[in-house]
Amino acid sequence: MAENETLEYITEHERILQEIESTDTACVGPTLRSVYDDQPNAHKRFMEKLDARIRNHDREIEKMCNFHHQGFVDAITELLKVRADAEKLMGQVTDTNRRLQDAGKEVTSQTEEVIRCRVQQRNMVTTVEKLQLCMPVLEMYSKLKEQLESKRYYAALKTMEQLENIYIPRVGQYRFCQIMAENLPKLREEIKEISMSDLKDFLESIRKHSDKIGETAMKQAQQHRTFNSALQKQASACFAKPLYALNGRTVIRPGVPGSEERGDRETFENYYRKQRKKQARLVLQPQSNMGYGFPVNRLFDLLFEIRDQYNETLLKKWTLVFRDIFEQDNYSPIPVENEEEYKSVVCRFPFQDAEFEKQPFPKKLPMSQSVPQIYTQVKEFIYASLKFSESLHRSSTEIDDMLRKSTNLLLTRTLSSGLQSLIRKPHIGLTELVQIIINTTHLEQACKYLEDFITNITNVSPETVHTTRLYGLSTFKDARHSAEGEIYTKLNQKIDEFIQLADYEWSMAESDGRASGYLMDLINFLRSTFQVFTHLPGKVAQTACMSACKHLSTSMMQMLLDSELKQISMGAIQQFNLDVIQCELFASSEPVPGFQGDTLQLAFIDLRQLLDLFMVWDWSTYLADYGQPTSKYLRVNPSTALALLEKMKDTSKKNNIFSQFRKNDRDKQKLIETVVKQLRSLVNGMSQHS
Repeated sequence: MAENETLEYITEHERILQEIESTDTACVGPTLRSVYDDQPNAHKRFMEKLDARIRNHDREIEKMCNFHHQGFVDAITELLKVRADAEKLMGQVTDTNRRLQDAGKEVTSQTEEVIRCRVQQRNMVTTVEKLQLCMPVLEMYSKLKEQLESKRYYAALKTMEQLENIYIPRVGQYRFCQIMAENLPKLREEIKEISMSDLKDFLESIRKHSDKIGETAMKQAQQHRTFNSALQKQASACFAKPLYALNGRTVIRPGVPGSEERGDRETFENYYRKQRKKQARLVLQPQSNMGYGFPVNRLFDLLFEIRDQYNETLLKKWTLVFRDIFEQDNYSPIPVENEEEYKSVVCRFPFQDAEFEKQPFPKKLPMSQSVPQIYTQVKEFIYASLKFSESLHRSSTEIDDMLRKSTNLLLTRTLSSGLQSLIRKPHIGLTELVQIIINTTHLEQACKYLEDFITNITNVSPETVHTTRLYGLSTFKDARHSAEGEIYTKLNQKIDEFIQLADYEWSMAESDGRASGYLMDLINFLRSTFQVFTHLPGKVAQTACMSACKHLSTSMMQMLLDSELKQISMGAIQQFNLDVIQCELFASSEPVPGFQGDTLQLAFIDLRQLLDLFMVWDWSTYLADYGQPTSKYLRVNPSTALALLEKMKDTSKKNNIFSQFRKNDRDKQKLIETVVKQLRSLVNGMSQHS
């Protein structure tokens, strides 16, 4: 029985060893667990079986090593023999590589030289090709310069046309061609000006020699008429061949010019016709003081009187026109949503601002709607005045003088009075006044365009000795100064309205710890108002801000020194000091740019020194340093300090009924009385010196 169990264990152990040898090491756990699950002696027997199996494998490994040992030794011997040959071969390969590298260096340098030469060759070929493209442009431009120097302007215009249409587009990517293209319009305009000058000289020479020219023209016309009558007799055979001929030469119709050439040609033709009509009118017109030998001076005097009455009628009409414009204006910048709206404004008013044009849409023009309307109505007035003046048959210079005088009346009397009355209207607030100042600035800048407008319609040069100048500059400056003064007045009135809301408890024992509500509202109002002033000229905004701060300081000082105010406590002084601190903070925040240092804070220096004197109770320093330029309380007047101290003395008496029983209160009362006596002596001394 025992033998059977032993055989079973042996068989089982053999199976476990086979599983260990054949399975993965990760799966050995369950197999080994079966060894420990059997009887206790099975583990010992299994270990013996495992040792026997290990010894068996060791013997097999030893046999295998013994079997292959001789082959391993032979392989090592062969490798040692090959090592010497390999080292020799390595030396030969290294030497061959070195000689190959030395030989290749020269080839590489020559190859690089060839590549460099090929690149230079290609660049030279490209340069030659580009120069061949550019040479015709340069030659044509040089030809253009020569034609301009030799005053062959017609040929120069043709050369310009060829450059613009043929040559420059071929090489337009080069900078010099772009410069040429930019210069061509300037050269064309220069040719136009020179040609116009030549035309004027030609017309002037025609005017000087008009008698001889007329006589020659009459003779040639008579000869031409005789020639035509003779030609008509022979024309029967030529009816089938209509020709346009002049003096035996067929007229060849030129090519249709470009739009720009047509425009310039029309300009010259219109100018020529206009000047010739004027010359003909001057030649044919009788003397101004004769209608068939009869004197007409009284008639002209009557016409001038009628003209003056007509101008007065126009001025009255335009008074209503300007009034309507002012009433309908909203006094806010003109909004423009797109380019079309911007051009619609600019075509009515000459506004030019490079920085403004760079801004994206939507944006706002600085002036309000009344500015382009006023500018347009001034031009309409000039047209209406011109229409009547032309019927007087006066010279261009006289008509120009009439127009300028009537326009001056419109600006200095009608428009000026309208602006002045507008500024003084009670419903016009600070925002409207600021916009009026901006509007008058732009109208003032536009006066030079009105000068040019009159010059263009009368053809009288502004350099003429007797030309009347427009007085629009003074008109708009006066209106602007009135608006500035009104701003200062209204601003001070608004400050007074806030001051009237002040409700100090002058007998309070101590301050509230925060500034008064009326003063914070006033400061917020001033801050928002000065933000509107950003579009004003710098001096106007600074003056308004300084004026407001000084007025506020003066008003607060008057509040302290009011004769109806009999008693002031130290708590009220502390509360008042908090309000002055807020005023100083506002001044130091630079509500309007441009002030130097603490200039604006100096508006409150009188209040600050007075309050510091009472808050610190520094009477010894004040009395000792009085009259010295380095005094800490230099801006405190003795009469002011005395008045305020009297109010505090009365308070001390009222609040300290039993002060006679307290030594500190008695000492303080004695100190106040002593200071009052010394201040009175200073005041009396000042009155004697004055």
